[in-house]
Amino acid sequence: MNRFQSRKMTQMSQSEIRNMSLECARVGGINLSQGICDLKLPDILAGSAYQAILDDHNHYTRFDGIDLLREQIAQKSMKFNHLQVDAKKNIIVSAGATGAFYSACFALLNPGDEMILFEPYYGYHEATLIALDIVPVYATLTPPEWDIYFDQLESLITEKTKAILINTPSNPCGKVFSADELEKIADFAIEKDLLIFTDEIYEYITYDGKQHVSLGSLKKAAERTVTVSGYSKTFSITGWRIGYTIADEAMTALIGSANDLIYVCAPAPLQHAVAAAISNLTDDFYAEMRIGYQQKRDLFCGMLSDVGLTPYVPQGAYYVLADMSKVPGENSKDKAMWFLKETGIASVPGEAFYKDTVGKTLARFCFAKDIHMIEKACDLIKSNSKKWL
Repeated sequence: MNRFQSRKMTQMSQSEIRNMSLECARVGGINLSQGICDLKLPDILAGSAYQAILDDHNHYTRFDGIDLLREQIAQKSMKFNHLQVDAKKNIIVSAGATGAFYSACFALLNPGDEMILFEPYYGYHEATLIALDIVPVYATLTPPEWDIYFDQLESLITEKTKAILINTPSNPCGKVFSADELEKIADFAIEKDLLIFTDEIYEYITYDGKQHVSLGSLKKAAERTVTVSGYSKTFSITGWRIGYTIADEAMTALIGSANDLIYVCAPAPLQHAVAAAISNLTDDFYAEMRIGYQQKRDLFCGMLSDVGLTPYVPQGAYYVLADMSKVPGENSKDKAMWFLKETGIASVPGEAFYKDTVGKTLARFCFAKDIHMIEKACDLIKSNSKKWL
């Protein structure tokens, strides 16, 4: 260990998503590993950000976000998510959804507390818990429908269990939790007196008529639910870092104090731009976005089926897990590296989303790219498919 390295960092490792992005850049491949979402952002965002800078919105804002943005989030959350929200009492704007989740965990949980995490999980959720000495406890969703087994949840409960986390729509498997599943999770959390954290960053990206439901809209669970979301994915602004939490007034006050301590505030001019976009973009924008992503999903998943890499077709978000059993390699990292070398397409090893080797035959691909890039990736994979078929 480097004598200047903290003990905490010995528990951490760089995300496989980042690693595969670096490997992809090294060989000049097509990066379908990281959820960069490098699509054109809506015009109103760029124009409003520029204008906000010209208007000198370049300084610290309130720790919980500018009034205008919190008001727009409140209106959107009441209309779209059916949450009961007071802009002044229930919302904290933070440095992306990841920053919002970190602040909420920092504020509401203690070292040694346990949180139930569904796997396959998003790596930064697990990393946040480890960084804060919160213990992740894993409940495995079962493909192809990624079913929840509540008997397994029951078996995970100890005197240290304090919370449960859901991600809907889910990264990486694309599961959209049904209203019935959310009701059962709410009942379980009430029975066990658990906090509920729900990451809904992909809330607008659902397919085949699936409807996103916010667990916090269930009255019986509202007072114990922290809703985490943001606009990185919806507006293709992953580098802007505008996220937020919605929770009851007492929890929001604590999350706000933590956010102030850790991040001070989210980027000032970008808060103004996101507020303008929420206010001005119509339902047509969100509908067209869903249609565009579903077309890419269908094209890419169809290709995977054709070349023997069976996809678990996602219900939401913009990732697909594929069965890479036919690809050479002892584990998912070997398979992903071989696949990158032979096809020029980067994916994320499936084991990055599990606590052990459950994901050793899986890879995650991101289809949040321009349609022409997806078509090029499909052609490259198809032209090399004889190497594993």
